[in-house]
Amino acid sequence: MPLSVLPTVNAVLNGVSAVLLVLAYRQIRARRVMAHRALMIAAFVTSTVFLVSYLYYHAHVGSVHYTGVGVLRPIYFTILLTHTILAAAVPPLALRSLYLASTRQFVRHRTIARWTWPIWMYVSVTGVIVYLMLYRLPTSIG
Repeated sequence: MPLSVLPTVNAVLNGVSAVLLVLAYRQIRARRVMAHRALMIAAFVTSTVFLVSYLYYHAHVGSVHYTGVGVLRPIYFTILLTHTILAAAVPPLALRSLYLASTRQFVRHRTIARWTWPIWMYVSVTGVIVYLMLYRLPTSIG
């Protein structure tokens, strides 16, 4: 697989993670614990594959600079900054949430999952937005 396709693969993985997170949330709200568990494991695996692919790509390509101008530039960097900061929090939060659930510490799991889920969801969605702005959308408006 050529390196040039990895940004698209990574965006798809982020999008799939977001969909899995929404489905998992809906399942736990409906008290379908086993379906929730399976979907959250799938989201974790998908996000892990994303992270490995992302690190591999950037280890070989380096940084990709945003070329947008005008109003898009501060929008892009605001999204990128919040995405990057929160992305660093997702692995430890997700691992802790999975650990607490797997050890049946459901009260503690619920407490941390209330932070983990929205952060993870935001990172997944903004990952797709960053990809679109960096590789697919026009670099200026007007």
